[in-house]
Amino acid sequence: MSVVLPGTRTGRDPERSIRRGPRRLPAEVVAATQRDRLLDGIVRTVAQSGYTKARISDICQAAGVTRPVFYEQFEGKEEAFLAAHRHGTTLVVASMEAAFDAAPDWPAGIRDALGTLLGILAEAPAFATMAVVEIDAVGAAGRAQRERLLNGFRRFFAAAGRQAGAPEAGAPETGAPETLPLTELVDAVVGGVHASIYRRIAAGRTAELPELLPSLHYFALAPFLGPAEAAAWLAEPGPVALGASPPCLVGTRRDHVSDTSSTSVSHKPLDPTTTQG
Repeated sequence: MSVVLPGTRTGRDPERSIRRGPRRLPAEVVAATQRDRLLDGIVRTVAQSGYTKARISDICQAAGVTRPVFYEQFEGKEEAFLAAHRHGTTLVVASMEAAFDAAPDWPAGIRDALGTLLGILAEAPAFATMAVVEIDAVGAAGRAQRERLLNGFRRFFAAAGRQAGAPEAGAPETGAPETLPLTELVDAVVGGVHASIYRRIAAGRTAELPELLPSLHYFALAPFLGPAEAAAWLAEPGPVALGASPPCLVGTRRDHVSDTSSTSVSHKPLDPTTTQG
């Protein structure tokens, strides 16, 4: 895993202990270390017990700090939870953006960003449970934070909508079967991807998240490129072999692309840099 998410380390790791005595660390370093350990502690405690049952004393024990130290950092459990969520999701989104920006075209960028997300969460099950599932228990503040996070994913679709023919509000649609505003298409895709990830994590199958990539990649492309072109991108790199049907297109993909070639389907890469205003 390329990022160190809250909850992937133990707050009581001896290597993270704070030295005492005349050569102890500066106060600001001590405070930062204690906060970092508390973020790990709340993620691990919430993942194990659930948000509603997580107690401050349990969080402090997991972090290896005292209650007074906790209240020096946070007003309460909700603030600590939201801080851990913001810190971790910021790291995840930054990794997704780096993967997306490094890709040669938009469909590959979506694949790489999704693959990065699924891989990171699969290797950080405690954070995945806390950030994706348990945030529902936090209440209005948690829902608002999740909504801001999901809205941020619109950035990945800004170029694709215009270049693939998805409309702005009220404009004609060419990629989807009906005339739909771009905002509604993006909402549907982001919501569907989130729901699929949520179900896998809630079922205790976080390690299996990377298995979702082919289906989620197709699901993210199809509203903008159409079913045939979306299917053609699932066999990257190089030409698409007709036998490699995604699960949701079994029995249909060959009908879409069989008149293109008997062995492969080529595609024209999308260049997001030409469409961003």
